[in-house]
Amino acid sequence: MSKNTLIRSSVSRRQFIKGASGGIVSLGLLGSPSLFANPDNVIRIGYVMPRSGPLSSFSQGDDFLLKQVHKQLANGLNINGVQYALEFFLGDTQSSTIRASQVASDLINGKNIDLMLTSSTPETVNPVADACEAAGVPCLSTTAPWESFYYGRGAKPGQPSPFKWTYHFCFGVADFAKLYTDQWSKVKTNNRVGMLLPNDANGNSIRHLLIPQLEKAGYTVVDSGPYEDGASDFSQQINLFKKEHCEIFNPFPFPPDFPVFWRQAAQKGYAQKVKIAQLAKAGLFPAELNSLGRLGYGLAAGAYWHKDFPFASGSTGLSSQQIASGFEKSTGKQWNQQVGATASLFDAAIEALIQSNAPKDKVALVMAITKLRTETAVGIIDFTKGPVPNCATTGLVGVQWVKAQQGPWEFALNIVSNADHPLIKVTSTMTPYRIGG
Repeated sequence: MSKNTLIRSSVSRRQFIKGASGGIVSLGLLGSPSLFANPDNVIRIGYVMPRSGPLSSFSQGDDFLLKQVHKQLANGLNINGVQYALEFFLGDTQSSTIRASQVASDLINGKNIDLMLTSSTPETVNPVADACEAAGVPCLSTTAPWESFYYGRGAKPGQPSPFKWTYHFCFGVADFAKLYTDQWSKVKTNNRVGMLLPNDANGNSIRHLLIPQLEKAGYTVVDSGPYEDGASDFSQQINLFKKEHCEIFNPFPFPPDFPVFWRQAAQKGYAQKVKIAQLAKAGLFPAELNSLGRLGYGLAAGAYWHKDFPFASGSTGLSSQQIASGFEKSTGKQWNQQVGATASLFDAAIEALIQSNAPKDKVALVMAITKLRTETAVGIIDFTKGPVPNCATTGLVGVQWVKAQQGPWEFALNIVSNADHPLIKVTSTMTPYRIGG
């Protein structure tokens, strides 16, 4: 990020985050008051996240990070010799796909935004992106497998992209396959995998794309079949996994569903037979682990950001370690991987605005995103490489939740595999799952 953005603010923190109306929070203006006399000098940014409901953990870092962006971009942005003010509008999806689409439309039509940002699961990203595509508004998103974003919205393999305005960066199914084959090799198992996949865009993408790759790598995959989010009884799936002797368990559930499953699995004796419990979509946040207590020690996952990543965030001016420690100090909560991922979204967005040379020109902004290559808190993102149009990939590391040996938190998160992200150092050895650690 260019040094000319690091200038003093005329807006206080107290003014920065204002009250909500109709589910949209208006954020304080970044820039000197004189800039707002001319609307051509104001970049209006929509930001849609699940700030309430079952997915609200994904937005825990929003207020902290936006305050850091406020500091870093205190007086706006100097782009191609013109000083621009920034105005943010934050919408809450309430963890609903229908609400996500509605809030996005409200921002597009009611706030006349220049750029939309969104993140955190296909349930959030896809409906927001669809609203932007229909309206011709540039949209940048992250934290949903890119296949769910691209194919889940109607793109077809081998055909031209149907999308002009919507762009996404995140890990994909190939990253899961590369991560899992490395991470699972570190614990001796019978290579039989029980997969719990919901009937949604994420689950269906994993079912059709990841399972064949795991089978090709020598794993026997037992798919228990699609189920509806919010299920309360997993007896059928648990009995199947026990019958099939699945020593590896790999779910992609709506986050509130996993504790329900795992407690039932322990009651029915399946958790005691599992040697690797590899979570995705659920098990990303310390609060989820805290609620499980001793059942959480040894659970494994993939991490798209970690406090030990050697990358910095240009939009906040913070290193990964500083993001984690700053979040903890600000909120009193343990850091989580979405904090760094959200920072990376702001990093990419600000750089795209700068590189467009004309941030109020939607076509110029989209063209800048198609050519964007920049460092973010999660690493380098590069839209010139694909893997498909409109998408860029980021890496995953394998992690394992363990009982913390020191500090104020019950759990620590060790990096145990880096095959998919070799720039990241491994910090510990993968161990078999065992109830109680």
